Amino acid sequence: MAIVSHRHLEEWMGKTSETGLPGCILVGGEDFLVQQTFDKLKTLLIKNSSSFNLEVMDGRSTPMVDIIEQVTTFSLLAGKKIIAVRHAPVFATTAKTGEIVYSQNDFSRLSNLVENGMPDDHILVITASSLDRRRKIFKALDTSGVIIDCTVSRGARKADLDDQRSVLQDIAKKILGRSGKTIDHNAFSSLVDRTGFDLDLFAQNLEKLIAYCAHRRQIAATDVQAIIRRDKKDPVFSLTNALLDKDAGQALFYLSSLFADGFHPLQILKSFENQVRKMLLVKAFLENYSRSHPDIPFARMNFNMFTQQILPAVTAHDTQVKKQIESRQAILAGCDDTPPKKQAKKTPVSSDLLLAPNPQSPYPVFQIFDKSTKFSLHELCHALIALGDLDFALKSSSMEAVGGLENFVIVFCQKGGWSNAAKNQNNCHHF
Repeated sequence: MAIVSHRHLEEWMGKTSETGLPGCILVGGEDFLVQQTFDKLKTLLIKNSSSFNLEVMDGRSTPMVDIIEQVTTFSLLAGKKIIAVRHAPVFATTAKTGEIVYSQNDFSRLSNLVENGMPDDHILVITASSLDRRRKIFKALDTSGVIIDCTVSRGARKADLDDQRSVLQDIAKKILGRSGKTIDHNAFSSLVDRTGFDLDLFAQNLEKLIAYCAHRRQIAATDVQAIIRRDKKDPVFSLTNALLDKDAGQALFYLSSLFADGFHPLQILKSFENQVRKMLLVKAFLENYSRSHPDIPFARMNFNMFTQQILPAVTAHDTQVKKQIESRQAILAGCDDTPPKKQAKKTPVSSDLLLAPNPQSPYPVFQIFDKSTKFSLHELCHALIALGDLDFALKSSSMEAVGGLENFVIVFCQKGGWSNAAKNQNNCHHF
């Protein structure tokens, strides 16, 4: 019947009468938003009802046969019957410890029940921690029920981050509205930085700030700094972005944060290696390209100029690389004595070897090309050597990992990199 975004829930509820509700409603996505949506749905479902029967079941431990039995069994009490199945593993592929997972037969039973219609005055509400539009059960519920989408983009693209910030702003507006307080821009940004995209924790911290401010109407950044500790789990890309920006302070901050979250030193080392290798590929391409295009100002290039002048050459370069790798794979396959029918499938070309793995999204490609202008080919070569030395030292000696990685960050971010370090007789890349 419909897919309703959590942002438009109030509007949908205003247009939907109590008698116009479908027999099955699926609410899936972020747990905090799902809980809020479920509370609002309960209010709508029991509105104007003199009597009702609400059965709440835990989907993580309740078999599908019990759920269907509850839905199809009439209550001894007169009035509406609402069956709420919380935390149902509708889109789970594997079962967690102590939990169940639904089989294809379970989904067929549920689909048949939804498509054939519920008994009169019986409504099934299912909540889940995710939504998967590819699954057949999603399509069945979309056709014969209502799906309320509470998902939020979890990516690192600007559009994803803007979507996350917008959700946090909506939550802050509702919580602050109840107390008659406001929060200034710097305080909000500081709270988000300390909390991350954890909706429950964000709401709890905002309630703490409201209580802390007492009679003051506005929450300031100093209030956040005074009582909110940093619980945000920083992703590795925050560290690598700071590293490529040559921001030693931020890079060391994120490095410390990742160690505090339990990251292994070799995980961080591997992320450094991947970024430096990618930068080497980009820098080598740019140096070769600049010989035939000396008039292009790479250091001052904007996004439009990049997409018009550089991206076509990058795409052509990647196409040529793919052909060379496929040709090499064909030659190696020809040397194999294995019968043709038993040979393995064609190995896909690794995206690590391509400058633009996804040319349909050119902005991330532009960003790494833009960052490459801060480095020379000589610096990047020495950085890769330093990472190799550090990798060997961490695996073959009792070298202190934190100090080794911090040392790498400091030298990598300083002007001149290892060239400047050598002049100061600081051969820190030989561990």
